[in-house]
Amino acid sequence: MLAANDTKFNSTVFLLTGIPRQKSMHLWISISFCMMYIISIIGNSVILFVIKTDPTLHEPMYIFLSMLALTDIGLSITTMPTTLGVFLFNSREISLDACFAQVFFVHLFSHTESSMLLLMAYDRFMAICNPLRYASILTLPRIAKMGLVFVLKSVSLVFPLPFLLKRFQYCRSNVLCHSYCLHQDVMKQACADITVNIIYGLTIKILALGLDSLLILLSYGMILKTVLSVASSTECFRALNTCVSHFCAVLIFFMPDIGLSMVHRFGNSSSHLLQSLMGYVYMLVPPLMNPIVYGVKNEHLRSRILKVFFK
Repeated sequence: MLAANDTKFNSTVFLLTGIPRQKSMHLWISISFCMMYIISIIGNSVILFVIKTDPTLHEPMYIFLSMLALTDIGLSITTMPTTLGVFLFNSREISLDACFAQVFFVHLFSHTESSMLLLMAYDRFMAICNPLRYASILTLPRIAKMGLVFVLKSVSLVFPLPFLLKRFQYCRSNVLCHSYCLHQDVMKQACADITVNIIYGLTIKILALGLDSLLILLSYGMILKTVLSVASSTECFRALNTCVSHFCAVLIFFMPDIGLSMVHRFGNSSSHLLQSLMGYVYMLVPPLMNPIVYGVKNEHLRSRILKVFFK
């Protein structure tokens, strides 16, 4: 009888969710999301193409930017099939294994993006605070090694998540709060003690995103201190202007991430709509806005992009 009950209640699928109480608007929302995904993928692909084909952009700042663009493309491709499936075709079911795989890639690209933003902050720190050693320290082989190390760090931190989820049986309603799978969302559906998942999830959040954001703030503090010591206001403004686009990218990424974490950790049953909206801001806005911000604020990059399309 116990075995029969286990078989009966152990679910093999999760149910994804669009925006609660807005089902009649799903078609129009899907059109908006399609446009956002298209702009994100095309915008980041254009940045990758221009940086790769233009030798004048083979500098540390633009190489780090190309790494960020590649990460944004990966993040968009990871969530696009299930999100558009829910809104366009009401295809809500996702198998456990597919969900666990999506958990891995979503968190992998999220942690990698945080690392890329840290590397870009380090690049600005070296360019402004130690310009004489900038070219000798940030060589192309060293940049490649730094990028590889941070990607491997993200993989090692995120790799246990699917296995921590796979060991559970899921016998609740299995209705997720988003149209894609997140670790903090999936683990709540387990009919078991999830203390280990909570502790590990919080640990990697602090070690990765928390430490990255702290180091980014520290680097900008040092940059601000160095810039304010410059006598000329023109040079001061020019130095700060090179950091504006990156600082906007940092805010666009970390603010939704912190907001989503707070809603999942401290929210209740009445906050499902807020969880859903924060989830879409977290997944859609950074890949959409990063190419726009850098294309608008970086004059050199903007001129090269215009040169490609309007010869």
